[in-house]
Amino acid sequence: MTLSRQQLLHELGITPLWTLRAAPAEVDAASLAVAPAPAPAPAPEPASDQLAVTNADAPIQGALPPSALASKDSPLLAVDALDWPELAAQVATCQACPLATQRRQAVFGVGDQQADWLFVGEGPGAEEDARGEPFVGQAGKLLDNMLAALALDRQQRVYIANAVKCRPPNNRTPEAAEMAACRPYLRRQIALLQPKVIVLLGKAAVHSVLGVDKSLASLRGQRFEYAGIPVVVTYHPAYLLRNLPDKAKAWEDLLFARRQLSS
Repeated sequence: MTLSRQQLLHELGITPLWTLRAAPAEVDAASLAVAPAPAPAPAPEPASDQLAVTNADAPIQGALPPSALASKDSPLLAVDALDWPELAAQVATCQACPLATQRRQAVFGVGDQQADWLFVGEGPGAEEDARGEPFVGQAGKLLDNMLAALALDRQQRVYIANAVKCRPPNNRTPEAAEMAACRPYLRRQIALLQPKVIVLLGKAAVHSVLGVDKSLASLRGQRFEYAGIPVVVTYHPAYLLRNLPDKAKAWEDLLFARRQLSS
């Protein structure tokens, strides 16, 4: 059964229904009763029409040294020159970190390879590891509903990937060294996609792409950049399943991300 947009928003916990306005603000903030995100911490706050720019090549704390990723015999040496089929094949056989030793299969990504939207999660879970596709469990169902509420789906205008391509043990958060080992793959996916906006789902995705380790509350509601592409931060769908009131905040973040498409 296909749900209407109003039913989807109700499923996401967005009630009463938010009304879009013609003015730049798409939502009447007073009617949402959602607390604003805390101000970012101690750095001069840019004006609302300015960009908070992050260097796409910024080092990640705890990352593997370049010599570990670009040695003469490293399979990652030529990642920046790979096309989609070559990149997928290389990910499927990657042995760059210990996660490869216990995976069923690498989870490359899914969606439109000419997407406007790129969603980046943390890492595959048990079901994703078995099926080879990101976000296929309950968190995936919630993400699909969020996309549908924006008139999107994972096969059109959307691509979904993860910070790491192999399942961490017991679905734990990926470690910095693991994200560093997979980062060349994610960077190449971004370069091939050239999306119009990147949405980071959870702290691990933020750590991997932006190279920062701050609370999501302090990063929400800001526009960052990666290689000239707008980046928006929000909660991981798995977190939202455990913290239902924050679904409204995540919806607010998606509306903010949509505004970046035309900015």
